[in-house]
Amino acid sequence: MALKRTTVMVDEEDLALVEEAAAREGRPVSEYVREAFHLTALRTRRWHEEWDIPSLDFGGPVAAEDIDRAVRSGAA
Repeated sequence: MALKRTTVMVDEEDLALVEEAAAREGRPVSEYVREAFHLTALRTRRWHEEWDIPSLDFGGPVAAEDIDRAVRSGAA
């Protein structure tokens, strides 16, 4: 994985908390920043193709009471 240097402006209080966690866990702050940036990149990803998600047919509408009954039955 090639890394590229960038400058990021962050809230001072947030940075202080991350620095404390880094010191506590023995990790560099840059690892936390890379991890946060990666999670943001994953969250904003979009797919252009259709997903093949099967649909379920329960034969009609399902009411909250039906779900409650099924959960109680399954837990018993």
